Amino acid sequence: MLLWQAQMTALESQCEDLKAEIVEYEALTNRPADEPLVFSLDSIEALPLALIKARIAAKLSQKELAERLGLKEQQIQRYEATEYASANMARVIEIGQALEVKLQSKA
Repeated sequence: MLLWQAQMTALESQCEDLKAEIVEYEALTNRPADEPLVFSLDSIEALPLALIKARIAAKLSQKELAERLGLKEQQIQRYEATEYASANMARVIEIGQALEVKLQSKA
């Protein structure tokens, strides 16, 4: 019985996480196209996720972003799968510019 309860609690938690991700996805994809996308970041570590969200908000596929940058779709897939761990700063800046991302400090 305890194992079952623990499993149910874990599943409920996962379900809540997925619901929150859906709400965030819908907010990103339903925003007006002419509304500037501004991210407030606590740290530089939050930048990779902001780039992924910016691509989604721009309604661009990974392939479309890759084409804008003259890269292969698989490269964007790798960057996003690893949260841009293999991208150098120049590439991150280039991607941010292609997505017209504006950043501001939360401080």
